[in-house]
Amino acid sequence: MSKRIKVGLALVSAVWLLASCGGNNTKKQESSNGKIEQVARLAIPQEVASIDPGNATDLVSFGVINQINEGIYRLDETNKPTAAGAKELATVSEDGLEYTIKLREDAKWSNGDPVVADDYVYAWQRVIDPSTGAEYAYLFENVKNGSEIIEGKKQPTELGIEAVNDYELNITLANATPYFDYLLAFPTFYPLNKKAVEEYGKDYGNSSDKTIYNGPFVLTNFDGPGSDVEWSYEKNPNYWDKDNVKMEKIDAQVVKEASTALNLYEDNQLDDVTISGELAQQYREDTDFVGVPDGRTIYLEMNQERKNKHFENVNLRKALSYAVDGEAIVNNVLGDGSQSVKGIVPKGLASNPETGKDFVEESGEYKEFNEKKAKEYFEKAKKELNIDTLNFEILTDDNDSTKKIAEYIQGAYKDVLGIETEVAVVTKPIRLDRTTAGDFDMVVTGWGADYNDVSSFLDLFVTGNSYNKGKYSNSKYDKLIEEARTTNATNLEARWQNYLDAEKVLLGEDYAIIPLYQVVEGHLINPKIKGYVRHTAGAPYDYKCMSVE
Repeated sequence: MSKRIKVGLALVSAVWLLASCGGNNTKKQESSNGKIEQVARLAIPQEVASIDPGNATDLVSFGVINQINEGIYRLDETNKPTAAGAKELATVSEDGLEYTIKLREDAKWSNGDPVVADDYVYAWQRVIDPSTGAEYAYLFENVKNGSEIIEGKKQPTELGIEAVNDYELNITLANATPYFDYLLAFPTFYPLNKKAVEEYGKDYGNSSDKTIYNGPFVLTNFDGPGSDVEWSYEKNPNYWDKDNVKMEKIDAQVVKEASTALNLYEDNQLDDVTISGELAQQYREDTDFVGVPDGRTIYLEMNQERKNKHFENVNLRKALSYAVDGEAIVNNVLGDGSQSVKGIVPKGLASNPETGKDFVEESGEYKEFNEKKAKEYFEKAKKELNIDTLNFEILTDDNDSTKKIAEYIQGAYKDVLGIETEVAVVTKPIRLDRTTAGDFDMVVTGWGADYNDVSSFLDLFVTGNSYNKGKYSNSKYDKLIEEARTTNATNLEARWQNYLDAEKVLLGEDYAIIPLYQVVEGHLINPKIKGYVRHTAGAPYDYKCMSVE
């Protein structure tokens, strides 16, 4: 397809948007019955780990959930929160602590039940309940009593959310939260139908027929998280805005190898695929190629609790960091337009409230490739640890790009430091399970912004955060993040400086993680597909406005 169709698609910096929900006047290619078949076939890079909004943790899962469920707000094509489950934007008190939300009365679940205020109260209390074990519960820390509930000091029913009546919510925050509107568009904050959750019990979310939906689509033919490689989205007839949903069906297929994806695309079996490495380099000038910028940073995390691997030693972490060449990864391994980084926060995520400068412009350059320094710090580490050599395992997902990255890192550590490593390739759900359990030495991992604020990245590495998989801990770092969250919550300039200082501790002093690159996904897309929106924060993509033209 790609060598024969000459319809150009452009690179975009914030979102991938080919048309709006309102449609356009493009001449339509009709099928034999005079109507355009509103069906698309898309490749997905990994299996879905969860379709339960309260327990999902990864981008693939959030992407799926965003099509089949909906919260108070939904991100528009410019990444701005707009009213969705709410009929209008919230009324917010002057001190930023009280949110009054009027819910739309025409919103329904796929079983016909109305979506009411109690559905939000139930869902939020379920997520924050320690017995649920939700890793994203920490996002509720800024809601009144959130921290105390997470610590087991108060009950989930004391969370600062109240149903005034069926269609009005009051939310009370513990601290003013500049990015709270974005959280109201994030899947973890979506409502749940208590009747359905309790009816299906532990099976809720384990298949498409044991889940109900309030989003633009319903899920079909989904047999379970972690294993199913094909499923479909079908238009939800109960969705409040169904008249603006054009797609009747979207088929999804897990495709991990770039070569397989390309073959399926060229054979007209898929309308959107991801390619990387040599294939991305080869197709960069093709008219169907689209580089999709992503607010996601890929990095290496080391398990500092696994003492026999010695990652608690800062000089070892420095040596491992200096031995990895980010430029070689993006240019020689990936070739899809991804960009090397000097820190953990990606470009385009947040700007200084006073100067407007990107956080990346004002932060330090913490990631450097330097073989000489790598060897010097490794010698220091060996003396301090009283070891002659070192070996460990590099855990990675089984998709094409991350496997190649792990293999490159394996070679770099061998060539520069003489370190022997083994690469463990597993499916994404298994990788998530292993890192959560602490069953890893080093892992190729990544983070995509949940909302447009630096806290979405830097809060991860606070002591005890459920996403601090390497168990990094520094009281100085913790204090800076706590000040940004509480004392300086409304002093935006001081808050900004807190985060600049925190990143310096994390990367400039402690070398706690090893940043590799900011993701730009290389896609081949059928030019007939319009209205496919890609977000740089939150749920990564949105099919609501998609159409076939």
